[in-house]
Amino acid sequence: MAHSPAVTLLGYLAATLTTLSFFPQAIKILRSGDTTAISLRMYLLLSAGIACWGLYGFIIHDGPVMVANAITLVPALVVLQRKISHVLQNRHARRIEQG
Repeated sequence: MAHSPAVTLLGYLAATLTTLSFFPQAIKILRSGDTTAISLRMYLLLSAGIACWGLYGFIIHDGPVMVANAITLVPALVVLQRKISHVLQNRHARRIEQG
């Protein structure tokens, strides 16, 4: 279904704003290394949802949905990777403490 240029532009604007919203969190985590306030389950679900939205955009040939979710998946996966590493390090440290 073809949309007017204004509707397509609105889609790209919404996609840009939503996508940009993920970068401050990812940058903060990269700089501080602190993921304690981040929910692992939430980022697992969020990353899976973003990937599904991207696939959906691909299937229906919707540029804003495809592009936004492909780009948004990058910082979401960065945060998820750091959180998983943090969780695994904490589990390892607890096992060592318990001896």
